[in-house]
Amino acid sequence: MNIDEILEMLDDLLDKAPAVPFSGKKVMVDSDKIRDLLNEIRLNLPQEIKHAKLIVQDRQQILSDANKEAEAIVRKAEERAKNIVSNDEITKQAKQKAAEILTQAQSKAKEVRNATNEYIDNILNQTEELLTTSLVDLKKTRQAIRMACKNPTKPE
Repeated sequence: MNIDEILEMLDDLLDKAPAVPFSGKKVMVDSDKIRDLLNEIRLNLPQEIKHAKLIVQDRQQILSDANKEAEAIVRKAEERAKNIVSNDEITKQAKQKAAEILTQAQSKAKEVRNATNEYIDNILNQTEELLTTSLVDLKKTRQAIRMACKNPTKPE
């Protein structure tokens, strides 16, 4: 079970809970069920954190691969430039072409890094929003339970 499913179960439990007479929107819930669901959330939360860490590791791997590719392109451009005959005109053209290739390689590496950073940031942002929402829901549930414990209803 994932955190979203557990939170959905908490919602269902609250929706199906019987209303406390003359108390507005207050309901009675089975505290054992609530505790069980909260324990499930606690057990699943590390999974979400592991997932976020894997995303960060993937980002680092993508950046590393992009840097290696950029370095390989640069090395290839330098090798091409060295292999060209040292004739003045040919050398000038080769240097110009090497500079263009280097600029293109750096530009491509920068694009890959930027796209990767944007992708990872987007995923981490989504994960952060999910965890924040889950935490807010959890705090609201805990507060509701605390309020229910502090203000128990008296039987009529």
